[in-house]
Amino acid sequence: MKLTIIRLTALSEQDIIDLGKIWPEFTASSLQMDEAHHIYAARFNERLLGAVRVTVKDAQATLSSLRVREITRRRGVGLYLMEEVLRSNPDMKTWWMADTGVEDKDEMTAFMQAVGFSAMGSGWEKR
Repeated sequence: MKLTIIRLTALSEQDIIDLGKIWPEFTASSLQMDEAHHIYAARFNERLLGAVRVTVKDAQATLSSLRVREITRRRGVGLYLMEEVLRSNPDMKTWWMADTGVEDKDEMTAFMQAVGFSAMGSGWEKR
């Protein structure tokens, strides 16, 4: 089966289990999904391997909680997830992701630069 990137609009029982492995700090009820709050996820074999939260306001998008399950890292899942999120939102003029909660800032900086972001103060920006 192929890796696909999807925008979640409703959570199945399996999605809730998988998101609990990706984001153990969040409960399903705390994950807001509406026109301004999106969750994109990488799905493979009916399981979510990674996810990112996107908050949209006008032509600005703020990314948060970008994470790929540890057993799946270093296989291009995060890169594909980010590429598809950016492609799926062509009207966004500015993208921002704060470095809050990032496990390894040097590693994340290298990753964000690979996706076209620049380090800016306490995070990364793409225009």
